[in-house]
Amino acid sequence: MSIPISKTVVSLKKSGIRKFFDIVSEMKDVISLGVGEPDFDTPWHIREEGIYALEKGKTFYTSNAGLKELRVEIDNYLKRTQNVSYNPDTEIIVTVGGSEAIDIGLRAMVNAGDEVIIPQPSYVSYEPCAILAGAKPVIIDLKAENEFRLTAEELKNAITDKTKILILPFPNNPTGAIMERKDLEEIAKVCIENDIYVISDEIYGELSYKEKHVSIASIAGMKERTILINGFSKAYAMTGWRLGYACGPKEIIEQMVKIHQYAIMCAPTTSQYSAVEALKKGDDDVKLMRESYNQRRRFLMNAFKEMGLECFEPYGAFYVFPSIKEFGMTSEEFAMKFLEEEHVAVVPGTAFGDSGEGFLRISYAYSIENLKRAMERLKRFVEKLRK
Repeated sequence: MSIPISKTVVSLKKSGIRKFFDIVSEMKDVISLGVGEPDFDTPWHIREEGIYALEKGKTFYTSNAGLKELRVEIDNYLKRTQNVSYNPDTEIIVTVGGSEAIDIGLRAMVNAGDEVIIPQPSYVSYEPCAILAGAKPVIIDLKAENEFRLTAEELKNAITDKTKILILPFPNNPTGAIMERKDLEEIAKVCIENDIYVISDEIYGELSYKEKHVSIASIAGMKERTILINGFSKAYAMTGWRLGYACGPKEIIEQMVKIHQYAIMCAPTTSQYSAVEALKKGDDDVKLMRESYNQRRRFLMNAFKEMGLECFEPYGAFYVFPSIKEFGMTSEEFAMKFLEEEHVAVVPGTAFGDSGEGFLRISYAYSIENLKRAMERLKRFVEKLRK
């Protein structure tokens, strides 16, 4: 008897993050700096809105595209923060996290054999989602000397007559890299000249420590060729609420809603009511969390400097991406040895693409006390390696 299993699915690599943390879960007394999840509780007034929705029996399906009230607030938020506006009726869909938006966006836009450009290191889901949609991923290896920003030259060199979409993952997981307005304007020019559409994953947009985050959708000529993806997990500490959204041209959003209605029906209703509250009254919460992350970011950069560990300064998300190339070990070897000897879990850079070799992802979505303990152990570890 042959078991029916998709060859495409079998060909996908397992997540390097999950593989590593399966090992961590078996160990005791481990300081984990590996998970990309805020250490804050969801702000109380947002939780309270969810409780209220449950008490009032608001537990039915919403429309496939999401609560109209929430879609209106998403438009208000983007007008307020990015000076771009979307029609809540036809240009916005509420999804189960940003991850679903990436998946259905690709499925709605590509045909078999189309090429999707993916800068790496980046979030682990882009490449498998492109493959599952029938597309061919084309990887651009971002460089530390460019602060892991995507350059117009790199993009031009990756384009062929089969290129359909560029995935733009900034602020970036795992590097913490950002793209400023001047960077985005150069990328926009290449996209317009070559008729390329962009899926812009801006889930870390509120966690930007240099200047206010700029969306490529706000650059002239780009709104009509961009799917802007965002969500509530990172900025509002709502990871378990599973809520995101996508905004873009109505022709594409219509197809995304079609896939969503067959696969999901609608995003969780309670989460949607809470998200309305988050967008209306959550700006101060985001500011407080951002200030705390920034303090931790500066602490880690100073700790690396003191121990002589090379690391470019990241200005986004809640990750640092130090280089461990001086030790002549692979990222996985270093991370495993560090875990075994010092009981600190970090993620090998290669979990986010081959260009992550020689780097580690360290999350600072943890208490300053845990970060201090972990840095003491890292200092001891690298001093041993240098002897």
